[in-house]
Amino acid sequence: MIIIILAKRILDLIIAIPLLILISPLWLFIVLWIKVDSPGPAIFRQQRVGRGGVLFTIYKFRTMVPNADTVMKEKIEQLKKDGKFNPEEFIFQEKDDPRITNSGRFLRKTSLDELPQLLNILNGTMSLVGPRPEVPEIADQYTPEQQTRLNMPPGVTGLAQVNGRSELTLAETLRYDVQYVREWTFRLDLKILWQTVFVVLFRKNAY
Repeated sequence: MIIIILAKRILDLIIAIPLLILISPLWLFIVLWIKVDSPGPAIFRQQRVGRGGVLFTIYKFRTMVPNADTVMKEKIEQLKKDGKFNPEEFIFQEKDDPRITNSGRFLRKTSLDELPQLLNILNGTMSLVGPRPEVPEIADQYTPEQQTRLNMPPGVTGLAQVNGRSELTLAETLRYDVQYVREWTFRLDLKILWQTVFVVLFRKNAY
């Protein structure tokens, strides 16, 4: 596993550092657009569960109203209290979500909202490819098999993102994540990165 993590880390830095320098002008434009479009910070920060269950702060361009994170947590907690929280059916990103801002809708469609995660890659809390990092409220519900996804660093993209993305239920996403960890190869990472390019270009299942 240590060799795998080292190989992923080298690939991450080779791609992330030049990319971060290249997109710096675009980064500035997006920040200004978000600030003009709606009140609140341009960068969204949230606690997510990383490799080994360790919490870290994820960075994204803000695409929702400032209190959207609180609304989602309250929704999850209420579903749990009512006994209606079903991982087999739960989907986080809903079409026509009223919490999404005008600029946010475009940023999500084009996946530009994920660009600040290059900072997570640089500080080692994330990788280019891996299971998407989950919020603690959901990670606490993992079965022993689903906890396997925490053996790998979380990724900006992953096997689930090139096989359904926002259309997948939580349970379907977790199955892809577990499959990725169990079947990892350097070639698989490169394949997912290549497929991600087309998923982003054609804005497939993004909202």
